[in-house]
Amino acid sequence: MQKIVPNLWFDHTAEEAAQFYTSVFPNSRIVDVQRYPEDGLPDFQKEFAGQPVTVEFDLGGYRMVGINAGPEFRPNPSVSFFVNFDPSVDDHAREHLDELWAALTAEGSVLLPLQEYPYSQRYGWVEDKWGVSWQLMLTNPDGEPRPFIIPSLMFGSTVQGRAKEAVDYYLALFDGRPGTIAAYPAESGPMSGQIMFADFQLLGQWLAVMDAADQDFTFTPGVSLLVYCHGQDELDRWWAELSAVPEAEQCGWCQDKFGLSWQLVPDNLDELMAGPDAYAKLMSMGKIEISAFG
Repeated sequence: MQKIVPNLWFDHTAEEAAQFYTSVFPNSRIVDVQRYPEDGLPDFQKEFAGQPVTVEFDLGGYRMVGINAGPEFRPNPSVSFFVNFDPSVDDHAREHLDELWAALTAEGSVLLPLQEYPYSQRYGWVEDKWGVSWQLMLTNPDGEPRPFIIPSLMFGSTVQGRAKEAVDYYLALFDGRPGTIAAYPAESGPMSGQIMFADFQLLGQWLAVMDAADQDFTFTPGVSLLVYCHGQDELDRWWAELSAVPEAEQCGWCQDKFGLSWQLVPDNLDELMAGPDAYAKLMSMGKIEISAFG
């Protein structure tokens, strides 16, 4: 089971976006669609009665969820997704990368052009039409293998320079494993010694981080990381460490001290949500209390 699942916030278009992604990413499919209740919704959600609330989809073996909601939040490049095309496992990796690039840029914005860079023979960074950012990379087949998709956290704006602190914090909290780390060289001026790139494993999954100067965006609920917790004790322990913004606590959501949004949910949430009045109970909670669903 994938323990950490990125959730993307969409303004009424989660199902459309999921259908698009699963049509352009190789070996992809829609896994599940959960719907808003037909009645009993709070006033701000009544227009969504019976519509999808979440759409779970699988992109080449990596699970993600689209949240179907209003215009309150939108993804931005503070959280992007590496998409690794490995020539050692795909004889047509370059062609498949180019095809995906063409699809994502069709109505999107190029953040870094698709070309050769010191770290990859073919790499580009694109923000698609929904604001979701993708970093497409042709990997070095002689390097250590990495999964097809890796979330990447950019520490800019008010948290610039704190990527190393964040990595150490997350590794300790989730008993993780460090991977590659590369610092900016001395000639980088004020960026010297900060994180140019690092990756690490949490709960068996890879994530990446970088420090970035002169960025006017930071983390928002537009992209959150959902963590499946096994039992109330595990949920309580991680919540106590992660939740640093009391006003952000709602329906299992919290924000950590860097502003990154998390959703801490029981690993049997689907079973709990099948009970009577489960949606209303969830909406009334900050931290999820499993016993309240009984």
